[in-house]
Amino acid sequence: MKVFALVGKSGTGKSYKAMLVAKKHNIQYIIDDGLLIKGNKIITGVSAKSESTKISATKRAVFLDEDHKVSVLDALRIQHPKKLLILGTSIKMVNKIAAALHLDKIDEFIDINEISTKEELQAAHNCRFKEGKHVIPVPTFEIKKDFSGYFIDKLKIFKKKGKINEQYIEKSVVRPTYSYLGRYTISQNVLKNLIRIACTKIDEVDKYGNIRVLSKAGSIAIKLDVILYYGMNISKIIETLQKQIIKEIEQMTSLNILSVDVNIKKLNINKIK
Repeated sequence: MKVFALVGKSGTGKSYKAMLVAKKHNIQYIIDDGLLIKGNKIITGVSAKSESTKISATKRAVFLDEDHKVSVLDALRIQHPKKLLILGTSIKMVNKIAAALHLDKIDEFIDINEISTKEELQAAHNCRFKEGKHVIPVPTFEIKKDFSGYFIDKLKIFKKKGKINEQYIEKSVVRPTYSYLGRYTISQNVLKNLIRIACTKIDEVDKYGNIRVLSKAGSIAIKLDVILYYGMNISKIIETLQKQIIKEIEQMTSLNILSVDVNIKKLNINKIK
């Protein structure tokens, strides 16, 4: 296996540039912040950005947790990549990662300052230290299960081909649990209000109540009781309501929703108002 390392201080845009470097050198696999990534898919690992402090995040990134390390080692053995790119804040860090993953040596070091303009470095610095945002080199749908409960947004990078702009790669921007801007929290009342708004948008729902929002490993599970108007297709109404609740919450908060359980308490025989 040929091992590459992309090195740069925190907030210099390594993850932003990772896929471009990988494409240039025909590298399919990337180690970034505790994750083993192949193309646009997370193979295994636990993201350092899921940790509650910067210190614990650093430990996660260099695979000090035995179970975490073993899961990545097993995946590397099964995947058997020909080339691997490791991202780190220093040569010392990437060497630690290589040692933890039993890699003999790093064949080529790439400095972020050599492949980024001053403008790109400044933009990355502002994104990290002024906005508390981190880039992950995989699409949003791929990381929602790992970054559930975080603010997540898409970042699209384009390249020009003649006069036509075509999409080159999609990545995700997250605001992790630990952040230079502090923790992000959303109150239960806000979430319940969003659920109420969703219910009011479904004509077939007469009343709603007993809304419960349960936190599970950073994600949320929702339970609520409803009274529906009689004479409608109940299964379709419930499916529509579930989708509307998910839409309201994801659009406003980007929280990951594990389930929406709707309990029908009663049917109202009156006509829809």
